[in-house]
Amino acid sequence: MRLFLVRRGSPSLMSYPDNMIRSLRPCAHVKVFFAALLILSFISVHAQDSKYPSKDSLIPVPACLEEQWVPGAQKLCMDHPTACTDQRVACTRELREWRTDVFHWRDEARLRAGYSDSEYQRPELKWAQSSFMQPQMMVEDRYFYDRATGKYTVDRYLDDVNKRYGGIDSVLVWQSYPNIGIDNRNQYDLIRALPGGIPALRSMVDDFHKHGVRVLFPVMMWDQGTRDEGIPNWDATAKLMAEIGADGINGDTMNGMPKAFRDASDKTGHPLVFEPEGYPNSSEMIAYNSMNWGYWRYPFTPLVSEGKLLEPRHMTNISDRWNRSKTDNLQFAFFNGVGLETWENIWSIWNGITPRGAESIRRVASVERAVAPFLVSQDWEPLTPTLQFGVFATGWPLDGEEVFTIINRNEYNITGPQLELPYKAGLHYYDLWHGTELTSLRQGDNVTLSFNMEGHGFGALYVTPDLKNKPVQALMKISKTWDATPLGSLSDVWVPLSQKMIDVAKTPTPKSNPKDMIKIPASEFLFRVNGLEIEGENWGGLDVQYPWEDSPRRHHVHEIHIPDFWIDKYPVTNSDFKKFIVATHYHPKDDYNFLKDWKDGNYPSGWDNKPVTWVSLEDARAYASWAGKRLPHEWEWQYAAQGNDGRLYPWGNFWEEDAVPVPVKGRDLTSPDDVNAHPAGASPFGVMDMVANVWQWTDEFQDEHTRTAVLRGGSYYQPSGSIWYFPRAYRNTEHSKYLLMAPAKDRAGTLGFRCVVDVD
Repeated sequence: MRLFLVRRGSPSLMSYPDNMIRSLRPCAHVKVFFAALLILSFISVHAQDSKYPSKDSLIPVPACLEEQWVPGAQKLCMDHPTACTDQRVACTRELREWRTDVFHWRDEARLRAGYSDSEYQRPELKWAQSSFMQPQMMVEDRYFYDRATGKYTVDRYLDDVNKRYGGIDSVLVWQSYPNIGIDNRNQYDLIRALPGGIPALRSMVDDFHKHGVRVLFPVMMWDQGTRDEGIPNWDATAKLMAEIGADGINGDTMNGMPKAFRDASDKTGHPLVFEPEGYPNSSEMIAYNSMNWGYWRYPFTPLVSEGKLLEPRHMTNISDRWNRSKTDNLQFAFFNGVGLETWENIWSIWNGITPRGAESIRRVASVERAVAPFLVSQDWEPLTPTLQFGVFATGWPLDGEEVFTIINRNEYNITGPQLELPYKAGLHYYDLWHGTELTSLRQGDNVTLSFNMEGHGFGALYVTPDLKNKPVQALMKISKTWDATPLGSLSDVWVPLSQKMIDVAKTPTPKSNPKDMIKIPASEFLFRVNGLEIEGENWGGLDVQYPWEDSPRRHHVHEIHIPDFWIDKYPVTNSDFKKFIVATHYHPKDDYNFLKDWKDGNYPSGWDNKPVTWVSLEDARAYASWAGKRLPHEWEWQYAAQGNDGRLYPWGNFWEEDAVPVPVKGRDLTSPDDVNAHPAGASPFGVMDMVANVWQWTDEFQDEHTRTAVLRGGSYYQPSGSIWYFPRAYRNTEHSKYLLMAPAKDRAGTLGFRCVVDVD
């Protein structure tokens, strides 16, 4: 393996001939492990302290290269040529020392880890080495699942990403956070609750495989507060993934997945690829963590991936979920021969890729897929010398051929000479970004290659004695059309995705006062509420969009006229819902988890007056329609709980423990209290049991990709041990957004409802 870091297009290094710069490459490949062990026997037993320690999994360049970009450095060279020459000599020496240092660190890191590349040689795991584009996809995405037909729509999902940005190589199917923790269902329960169960999931995975797309699911080691699966996480994960036929696991919040996952996976006979969210904590983990996400920094000069240095076959998918422009991400990925997390549906917050970003992804992915065998070359050479300021290249030699991935960090277009390479008879030079063969200009022992690059753009070259590579041939037929639509002609402006609140039909006016309902008088109400999403800060597109707003956002304030209405004094109870079942023989088509705590059509003894749970939004609406009622709008629910004095809780401004049930913080779900058990919790209008017993359904929202519901009131269940569980919304000024997919998954053991009736 050779690493080459020389110049970055700075004029202060241009005068050095290319063959002199290239002489800085190591002369021998470090390919024999035992030879490296012999070398180690002669060096100090103490660990090496590198002068260039990586930060955030990125290896810095020598200081002299960074100094080239300091304002005034170029003028110094022009005004004081002698001083500039001295500087170049010193920088060349520093680069040589840098190379020795970095390679010494790499070799020692491998030796100290007892590194073996056996995992990267396994045929069943090699797909990860070319998994360049991978979205994290929410199972709630409407392009992925059609609730009307109850079917997974993999073709529709893939058609969308193919059309918009050229498709994906793998997909992370996300089923848990942010809904996990609303009850005690653990991460595995939420997979089993997906529509159709394991058989449908196997079929869904097969559909992805038919398109050449690999499938990963997440594992959350932090999920230690919900139901105990009864076996270690690694065994539970390996077993379930084998049943589904998934290809890999993403380790959420993990900096490397423990070896126990590798062992458990192999025992099933269905080996998985492991992709921790963070860069592995140790060199040992690189050996069996084939992938990871990359949270990178983006200075002007591209940095070198530590994972790529240690093992060129290791794949990083750069993750920058809230970033609205993907240019930096893609340029650093292309330079390092790695991929991108094309993540748009972020916990139902749609951070859609812009037209320029989408076309950039399409083109970068097209090149990377065509030259994938080169991008795992043991002899890769980051920062191959270039001839233009701000243009950076990486060489990928393989079997007498070579590919160069090139980026232009300048905001302006670059034309003319770009690369100077050693002359070798019989070689041809192909511009993969423009689909043409280049005419080389020979000057002594070197050839100069000229081509154009857009501002903040990309380039790629293929050097070969004979163009026989069929993927490259196919790429060039496509890339020759790219000039017709420069990336700079496409918009990079981000626009939030609009939402719509689902209309709710008014109820008939009751002929008499409805039983067990309280009349709420008409009023002008200052509706002030905030979403409790754990992530997203105050980004546009977050939370929900009410009819009077032009985009979704976290904080909402609006004065609204609320007409008279009736509201249930208590949440709908098991006894109430049983009457509905008896009268209508209601049974939902999707009945997984329906009335899960009932048995043989009856609720447990003594549960008459407890709020009914394990009912979906559809189940609740069916009951309301039968009863001549409807579910409340959120502002109606809040007005009934708060009145007009702005109080924080239904009973006042301070938390009162006797006004609510005692919270359950263990891993087992018990049951809610009776709806009339806490009279001290009454609202100003006398409405009961609004907070901290069961969550309550209110309004539904939809955008092109996601359905969500606003839940109010919180529940008695509080899983412990993690900040990532579904947030509690006990205050009158708070709500939580619940992602909707299908009744099987939407039903929860802490989620009930109450109804309202309109007054004419």
